Amino acid sequence: MARAFLFVLDSFGIGNAPDAEAFGDLGADTLGHIAEFCAAGAADRAGLREGPLHLPNMSALGLMHAARLATGRLPAGMALPERVYGIYGAASEVSRGKDTPSGHWEIAGTPVTFDWGYFPAEGDAFPPELVEAICREGDVPGILGNCHASGTDIIARHGEEHMRSGKPICYTSSDSVFQIAAHEQTFGLERLLNLCETVRRLVDDYNIGRVIARPFVGSDPGSFTRTGNRRDYSVLPPEPTVLDRLQDAGRTVHAIGKIGDIFAHQGVTRLTKANGNMALFDASLEAIEEAEDGALVFTNFVDFDMLYGHRRDVSGYAAALEAFDARLPDLDRRLKPGDMVILTADHGCDPTWRGTDHTRERVPVLMFGPTLRSRSFGIADSFAHIGETVARHLGIGAGPHGRSLI
Repeated sequence: MARAFLFVLDSFGIGNAPDAEAFGDLGADTLGHIAEFCAAGAADRAGLREGPLHLPNMSALGLMHAARLATGRLPAGMALPERVYGIYGAASEVSRGKDTPSGHWEIAGTPVTFDWGYFPAEGDAFPPELVEAICREGDVPGILGNCHASGTDIIARHGEEHMRSGKPICYTSSDSVFQIAAHEQTFGLERLLNLCETVRRLVDDYNIGRVIARPFVGSDPGSFTRTGNRRDYSVLPPEPTVLDRLQDAGRTVHAIGKIGDIFAHQGVTRLTKANGNMALFDASLEAIEEAEDGALVFTNFVDFDMLYGHRRDVSGYAAALEAFDARLPDLDRRLKPGDMVILTADHGCDPTWRGTDHTRERVPVLMFGPTLRSRSFGIADSFAHIGETVARHLGIGAGPHGRSLI
């Protein structure tokens, strides 16, 4: 049998989703705009990086070709490689959101065909009856925030008052999400997680996709720092995913990072937590060493989105891409005949775009392994084809929403 390794570069879009205009994202292009800034010297940062965007390994796997398929042009300052070693293309999303669960579930073969619930951007984000229920059932004296906000900004704004009052900081975004920030020492991590479980139940009636625990430490706005103990409380996917089908077939599914949370731990047989892209890469390599025949290793690299996309940090995003790219030879050396690696993304988060939210974009799909021959599959009309490619490669039955790209 074979093994499969599915790596999601969270938010690494490559532009031009066919329905981008409907989401207010016509013209967004995460890779293209980062490359444009780098080529112009606008992403140089002393001690971090400088010059054109340099991704030689992903380029050799077909990234430049995939970007050209998606947008009709090459990213600025980046040339086509002399030879491509992978199977490459782009994929468009059919799910009705541009959020993390929708993207990941569709990657796993299950598109989201319903509409999520969202909280309003103007005025109080959360209805009074929900706030009252949270305070009563969560045993808190009130909440702070109650608005759309950037997580780091709202912690800086309300962190000290939160520590004095014991009121959790509650906020949302344009995604279907309820986020709760609390101090790990003064409020307590376990208390925060218990509160999130309560809120998860309370927001079910509002059709909210995720409740996210955002623990932090520090003593003042200058030292407040979010920790690696984030926890996502997601609803279950609407139907079985390729993870469930693998588990039912007796296979091992290694979930690295926040993958377990995204799938509400359904279809996951082994869970590994890590904080930061490089730690996630190390954990993935360890899982690859342990993975038996027929196994899937599924990793989300969250830093691209959380630290750089949402914060509109072009230089940081570029440096993170270059650091990830430099690790790919470490991965390649551990592959065995029959192994397949897929690099892809769940949505875009163009750091040059207006606002701080995700962007509706096509994503790259780069596949490689010792026995795979290079070619293009063009543009897939659903992320679900990625999950069906994994299913076909690992020899389990096909699902109803896609087809194998190999």
